[in-house]
Amino acid sequence: MNLFFKKLAILLVSLSMFIEPQIVSFFRGGESAFFSDWSAAQSFARSDAQELSKDPDRDFVILNLADIQLTNNDSLGDLFDKVKAQTDQMVRDTKPDLITLTGDNAWGDFAYVKFIKWIDSYGIPWAPIFGNHDSERCPGAFWVAYNLAKAKHCLFRFGPKGMGCGNYILNITQNGDLLHSLILMDTHAEIAAENINGTPGEFHYDHLWENQMQWYAWAIDGIAAAAGHPVESTVLFHIPMYEYKTAWQEATGLTEWHDYAPGTFQGDYAETGFGIRLDPGGWPEKSNGFFDLLKEKGSTKNVLCGHDHCNSYSLVYQGIRLTFALKDGPGGYWLPQLNGCTTLTIDAAGHATPEHHDYTFEG
Repeated sequence: MNLFFKKLAILLVSLSMFIEPQIVSFFRGGESAFFSDWSAAQSFARSDAQELSKDPDRDFVILNLADIQLTNNDSLGDLFDKVKAQTDQMVRDTKPDLITLTGDNAWGDFAYVKFIKWIDSYGIPWAPIFGNHDSERCPGAFWVAYNLAKAKHCLFRFGPKGMGCGNYILNITQNGDLLHSLILMDTHAEIAAENINGTPGEFHYDHLWENQMQWYAWAIDGIAAAAGHPVESTVLFHIPMYEYKTAWQEATGLTEWHDYAPGTFQGDYAETGFGIRLDPGGWPEKSNGFFDLLKEKGSTKNVLCGHDHCNSYSLVYQGIRLTFALKDGPGGYWLPQLNGCTTLTIDAAGHATPEHHDYTFEG
């Protein structure tokens, strides 16, 4: 099929995917009808989360893909085929029970059509979150979210109202018992109005809002109550917390970042840390208090983010491992030596262990 007919076919599918969300939302009373009502006063029920069952005889493997950044042009050319071939190999090698994507999956309507059909074709449950670029060059965030939620194997949910798009919970169970929780959250894009992550004016990346932190605390407490004991959890979002910066500074003794100076881990960090820093860091301008909340609740032992394409470091900082997911493919800026995927392996006790897997991109 030549390029013209490829474009025509994708255009027709895109038109269908564009029109359907508008029609359905009209008859349901608007976009807000797709989001859930939530209050910190309501009781948590296991039905507030989706559940995935772990085989008691083997580890549960999560394959994370980060910052694919598929564009409309990419989706119609050889680059898509090459990125797909590399990712196909990752799936074969890791044999995941779940695929997660930590944002900046694609930007552009053609690209999102292709992206959704591609990831869904693996037939494996998959759970994406929004990055700061995911609704760009698309009909909007609602359009993207609707088509994600509609995909056969996709676990994406709109989440509570007024928190952005795509805050939801996946619980891993073993023999019917709650074993490990995945909390997926929207860190938005850049600050558009004054909030806890800084003030507008100069460009700054946004992060979690106060109501999202309240929702996280409600979820962690509710899951523990439902299980009858604390449940270990992992938080996944796109933009890193400010504490990724302070963790790096403490681990290396470097107070400032310099081009291509990856640093050397010191003390205990030399034993537990891995990965490098070749990116200045796209975190918000100050701490928003979420890291302190993680420590207070004591449930979350791993945080996995994307966003910084040339960072891969993973550090246990004040009892919580902060990890940059390895980037998949050359979309946007990239470095060949920082290309591949990250797995999170959950054992029979519910403990999660992250690991990077390097792949050479055949570009």
